[in-house]
Amino acid sequence: MRAVWYEETGPAAVVLRLGEMETPHPGPGEVRVRLRASGINPSDVKSRAGLRGPIAFPRVIPHSDGAGEIDAVGEGVSSARIGSWVWVWNAAYRRPFGTCAEHVCLPQEQAVPLPARTSFEAGACLGIPASTACHAVFADGDVAGRTVLVTGGAGAVGHYAIQLARWGGARVIATVSGAEKARAAEAAGAHAVVNYREGEVAAAILAANHGKPVDRVVEVELGGNLSVTSAVIGEGGVIAAYGSMADAEPKLPFYPLMFRHVSLRMLLVYLLSGRERAEVIRRLTNALEQGALNHAIAATFDLSESARAHEAVESGTLIGNTVITIPCV
Repeated sequence: MRAVWYEETGPAAVVLRLGEMETPHPGPGEVRVRLRASGINPSDVKSRAGLRGPIAFPRVIPHSDGAGEIDAVGEGVSSARIGSWVWVWNAAYRRPFGTCAEHVCLPQEQAVPLPARTSFEAGACLGIPASTACHAVFADGDVAGRTVLVTGGAGAVGHYAIQLARWGGARVIATVSGAEKARAAEAAGAHAVVNYREGEVAAAILAANHGKPVDRVVEVELGGNLSVTSAVIGEGGVIAAYGSMADAEPKLPFYPLMFRHVSLRMLLVYLLSGRERAEVIRRLTNALEQGALNHAIAATFDLSESARAHEAVESGTLIGNTVITIPCV
């Protein structure tokens, strides 16, 4: 099979190699997926660059997200699954070989049926961006009748969080950093959008919610946004944070939050429990089947262009997901 791999960390153009590897065979309880699309996430490029520590295996095929068709099954897996279109999760998490290749073998539960009318490219965005958004929005229960604040509303996770919260019946406010990103958040369905680079952000968020505090926050930058978030979260509210790059060790205003009975949820989508994963899959499947999700795919690249694709993600200029397509040859 054709695959892209690296054997040392470093710049994409230096360490990523395209070549031939032996096509894997599924073991007991596994399926083999003939991949058609591979999603690239920030965690993938950080691992390849060495920002997440030394390389964990002698050879790594990157990317945890992807979609394709099951073409073989291992012992204990029904042959009826052959031919099914699926999306996959955690393909490269604590595993050497991910989805930047023509084939991947992984436990059958990590290959999820792809709903009808959902493309392979869209399926390659479900494992990390959409699943993170879904868990952040719904981990603490339904949101119907509540107000959800999505920070970084034009980001890959934010884009899905806006749509899922609105699908769930919430009023959605998003924060962004500019006009183009504001248009993206509005297109995703945000009821109100606040540019956090202009004016008093907390006051603008409260004004957008008719003077009332918000019930939940889907937080891309816990530390950097804490002064605003703590000013707008209401009693019994939840802050679901999946990032804190600007301030990795924020000082928490404990008593102001405690006296509002606020919960802080820090989430890592790779480590969802079996119950949590099943709930995320159930909700995403329902949303997809109901046509509630649009997919912001900012750029697609061929497998041979994987280094360029990594560089595009690292640039931080794209609004949406980056996907590698892997056609049959």
